[in-house]
Amino acid sequence: MSSNSDDDSQQRFALGLVFALIALIVSTVIGTVVYQRVLKAPSAASGAVVPAVLVVEEALVRVDNGVVKFYFATGKADVAIGGNVALADVVRGVTNGKRARISGFHDATGDAAVNAELAKQRALAVQATLLTLGVDQNMIELSKPEETLAGGSNAEARRVEVILID
Repeated sequence: MSSNSDDDSQQRFALGLVFALIALIVSTVIGTVVYQRVLKAPSAASGAVVPAVLVVEEALVRVDNGVVKFYFATGKADVAIGGNVALADVVRGVTNGKRARISGFHDATGDAAVNAELAKQRALAVQATLLTLGVDQNMIELSKPEETLAGGSNAEARRVEVILID
């Protein structure tokens, strides 16, 4: 009778040891990833310039000081998932009598005419999103596509900005 009890105790001990080893391995992997991404990454405190967007492989949207910024993958004009949510304040502002200005930007690489046309298509895609959210077309102003000459990355240059104006 006691040998069955001893066998059960040994099995529970072995199972507990296996779970403890798995937890140790998982925490080590997570700790290594966090260390690589956060602690070893350059930070503004170290004097390094850390751009808000390093690489854009898929569409992305951010709101920065009331400006809705849509970033686009190279050669694409697909609006980022979450664009509707990011434009909620713009829709409210237009409802309260303001106008929305959409400005397209592009980087300096490649053919300037092709880039300008792609920036225009991106701006029109964002405009279409505003229209589907119920914004009247007369309350939307499209700006001519601009080439970004600032020191940001090409990924940051491939963007459309939406702001409220009076």
